Amino acid sequence: MATGAGRYNDILDTFTRHIAEIGYDGVNFGLVAKELGVSKGTIVHHFGTKDRILAALHESYMTRRLAELDYMLNKLEDPAEQLAAALHAFLIYHEVDRAATVAFQREVVRLADQESMAKGAELRQEYFTRFRNVIQVGIDTGVFRKVDPTVDALLMFGSAQWAWTWFHPDGERPIEAIASAMVDLVLGSLLVDRERVPELSDPQGVAARTVTEAIKSVAEDSGAVAS
Repeated sequence: MATGAGRYNDILDTFTRHIAEIGYDGVNFGLVAKELGVSKGTIVHHFGTKDRILAALHESYMTRRLAELDYMLNKLEDPAEQLAAALHAFLIYHEVDRAATVAFQREVVRLADQESMAKGAELRQEYFTRFRNVIQVGIDTGVFRKVDPTVDALLMFGSAQWAWTWFHPDGERPIEAIASAMVDLVLGSLLVDRERVPELSDPQGVAARTVTEAIKSVAEDSGAVAS
C-alpha cells in the first residue's frame, strides 16, 4: 500500500509529466486522479489547489538545482570551471530530469505574482545570485573579460531555458554535444585565455564530470532523507 508520502510524490510526478507534455492549462485533477487510481479528494488532501501543485513543482525543482550548484561550486575552485559546470548542467537537465525541466521552464512565470509561488521565486533568485557571482569573481580575478555579469547571466539563462522547445532526447544531436557547444560559445567569449575552452567544453572533462557527480550526490541525499 502506498504511503502518504508516496501518494504525494506520485501526484506531483504525474502532474509534472503532464505539464511538460501539454502545459498547465491542460492538466486537471480528474486526469491525474484517473491515471493514479485515486480520488480527487486525495489530491486535494495533499495539495489543496492546482496552483499549489505548480508551486511544489517549482520548489522541488529549484531545491535540487540549488543543491547541485552548491556541490559544483564547492568541488571546483576556478570560476571558469564553475561556470562551465553550471552551463553543462543547464543542458544536461533536459535529458536526465527532462519532465521536471520542461514543466518548470514552460511554466516558470505562470502565477508568478501569486503568494503561492513566492518560495519558488525566492529559490530562483538564490540560484541566479550564486550563478551571477561566479561571473563576477571571474571578472575580479582576471579570468573573464569585463562584462555586465547580470546581463550576461540573464542571456545565458534565456538561451539554455529555451532549449526545451527544440531539443529532443531522440534527436540527432546528443545532449552532451549541445552542452559542449553552449560552453564553447559562452566561455569562448568570456575567457581571457581562450586556449582553455576545449578542456572546459569537453563532455568528459572535469566540469562535465562534476555535474554528473552533483546530480548523483543530491539524488542519493534526497533518497536518504525520504527513507
